[in-house]
Amino acid sequence: MSEAELPEPDRVEGAPHPRDTLCLIGQEAAQAAFLDAFSGGRMHHGWLLSGPRGVGKATLAWSVARFLLTRPAVAGGAGLFGAEAAPDSLAVPADHPVARRMAAQSEPGLFVLRRGPNDKGNALSAEIRVDDVRRLKSFFGLSSAEGGRRVVIVDSADELNVSAANALLKLLEEPPANATLLLVSHSPARLLPTIRSRCRELRLGPLGSADMARALAQAGHEAGDSAALAQLSGGSVGEAIRLARLDGLALYADLVGLLAGHPRLDRSRLLKLAESTAGRGAEARFDLVLRLIELVLARLARTGATGAPPPEAAPGEAALMTRLAPDATAARAWAEAAQDLTARARQGRAVNLDPASLILDTVLRLDETAGRLAA
Repeated sequence: MSEAELPEPDRVEGAPHPRDTLCLIGQEAAQAAFLDAFSGGRMHHGWLLSGPRGVGKATLAWSVARFLLTRPAVAGGAGLFGAEAAPDSLAVPADHPVARRMAAQSEPGLFVLRRGPNDKGNALSAEIRVDDVRRLKSFFGLSSAEGGRRVVIVDSADELNVSAANALLKLLEEPPANATLLLVSHSPARLLPTIRSRCRELRLGPLGSADMARALAQAGHEAGDSAALAQLSGGSVGEAIRLARLDGLALYADLVGLLAGHPRLDRSRLLKLAESTAGRGAEARFDLVLRLIELVLARLARTGATGAPPPEAAPGEAALMTRLAPDATAARAWAEAAQDLTARARQGRAVNLDPASLILDTVLRLDETAGRLAA
């Protein structure tokens, strides 16, 4: 299998690649912070784009790269462009030569550092390796692109192995002239402290329901109940797309409906749900049901701790949460159940336990917790 035939590691399944998303939605503060630094002559050579997975960090990285590669590489910022006003947007016309080359993956001023093929070449490597980082030497050795700028997108920096992280650190410590490195990170605390200290951080937050609806429409998905998707996805567009693609809202409503029947759990309904996660091709659905069970538990614990249910993500959920998690004692019980059931699920998957059996056991234990609390 050639590298071109492998899936792109920085693409969410069912969504456009970030290079094809020309409008970043819901992250105005991060965009404004970057533009303020650019216009004020405070451009840093290293930028850490952090925040939850799927909220637009990679889209921001590509937007910044597109913006920079259309600007001359002169020190100081927008103030040196004479009467030209400071830019108030990262937007670049789709027909701009740089935008066209980036869309075609042929822009000489851009290098995308991401996971490459494994040693056999038949799958993606599990990490970004030092040889991948060393390719940057030849990139920076080439003549600079139009305007003299060169931009590197690292997606994601969390996937750098130790040797690769140290090699990238050397570039951050002694950056080439007119170079900008954009590091995408879902878990910045796990990066080398020295890498973090040499970057300016732009923190991106979860999307609300209105921005979620716009982002899903831009990605080619019907928003449906965007408020519920925003709740269950934690404001992550990537996760919302996965939920929409796998009918996650209906699955979550099914779980809520099952628990609403306590203490008379509908066993036939549970069995139907469990069996739908077994068999060839059902792996993604199995993973999603386990994730939704974790969400139910987390939302129950939150209800007990705060004294109020979160906004509903399924019909009847608020009443269910209030009944099963009325106080702080219930909150602790649900939090402990979440820890125990997550560990059991992880162990069951490690030993290849039948998916249907694992779902049955997990939901039945969840129902047992509800019974103990009621007693």
